[in-house]
Formats: sequence, C-alpha cells, structure tokens
Amino acid sequence: MESPEVHARRIRSFVLRQGRFTPAQQRAFHEHWPRYGLALDAGAPDWHAVFGRVAPLVLEIGFGNGEQLLWSARHEPERDFLGVEVHRPGVGRLLNALAKHNVHNVRLYNHDAVEVLERALAPATLAEVRIFFPDPWPKKRQHKRRLIQPAFAALLASRVAPGGRLHLATDWADYAEHMLAVLDAAPEWRNLAGRGRYASRPPTRIETHFEQRGVRLGHEVRDLLYERI
Repeated sequence: MESPEVHARRIRSFVLRQGRFTPAQQRAFHEHWPRYGLALDAGAPDWHAVFGRVAPLVLEIGFGNGEQLLWSARHEPERDFLGVEVHRPGVGRLLNALAKHNVHNVRLYNHDAVEVLERALAPATLAEVRIFFPDPWPKKRQHKRRLIQPAFAALLASRVAPGGRLHLATDWADYAEHMLAVLDAAPEWRNLAGRGRYASRPPTRIETHFEQRGVRLGHEVRDLLYERI
C-alpha cells in the first residue's frame, strides 16, 4: 500500500472539467445513484452479491456520457459491467439512461480509475477491460499524463484473469503508437492482432457520436486488442 505522500504525488491522467451540470443530471444522482452507484470507501465488493449472480465482469474506464456502456449492457446481458468516470455530468446522464431502460447489469464509480483498480478489485476479478478514447494529452510535455503507461498496464494485468482481454481505441495516431509500444512490451499481455499491429473494430464496440464527429474531422480510429497471458 502506498503512503499518503506517494499517493499525493501520483500524476493523474485527467483534469476535472465538469462543464454544465444540468438539473436533470443532478436529480439523477439523488434518484438513481443508490441503485447504480458504488462508494470506493466501502472497499472491494463481493461482485456476485452486488449483481445477484455469477457472470463475467467487464470494466469500462472513462465512459464519458455512457453511450457505449449503455449499449454494451443491453446487448451483452450475459455479462456484468462496471463503469468508472470522474466527470459528474457524464455520470448523471448515464444514470438517467440506465434507469430509463431499467438496466440491471451495470454499477458505477464516480472516481479515479487507478484507485478503483487498486482498492475495489481483487486480483484476477475481471474478464475484460475497455478503454475507449482516453485523453491523448497531445503536447509532448503532457505525455506523462497519459493513462496508458507501463505501470498501469501491469496494474490492469493484475486485475484481469488469465485469458481475459484488454480493448483500447483512440483516434489520436501518436497515442495509438504509444499504446502499442507500451502494451507490446508488457510481458503480461499478448497482442491478438500480432506484435506491432492494430485490430479491426470488434462488434462489441459501437461507433459513438463522439467517434463519428472525429471521423468527420478526418481522424482515423485504431483499435488494440490484447489477451492476458
């Protein structure tokens, strides 16, 4: 366990830019957080008890407005989903959508993903991790803030069961190359497309409105798929 001083010095991969927090999103926390939300200070949950069944657990980190996570939960009912997002407006929007569709197989953390991985997930708990369009931190001096780093790849590997998967996507070419280099060098992960190669978009990842906007701007989206060795 890190000391408080070491933890405080960790370089975070995000900056809280909350934007407009609408009354509907605020009400969502009041009305729906008790059903879907989890408190990190409660420690590592018994996931079978949380969801009321035994099923593969999939973690999506940085789900934004929740469009992909909602689709995944509704189209992969045999799996349970855990979403992590620091920005409250996006969490509020997803809470409303989950309640509207009466989704049962999703729980959420409004917290830093690294701390969730460290404190709420036991080793080999996850069947898959999905990280779609993380902040690219494009300026060279910002690259240290990128989420995908060797230490983070090792942390993810410790929480994913052997044979489990890691799926990433980005529309930022330089970040895609960075991800590829980091993960191809990680001994715990095997590139399912072959070393140095990107994967085709699997059917489990939809083309969200965010992605469609990037494509219209000429951004090429790259997917990366890895298996936990």
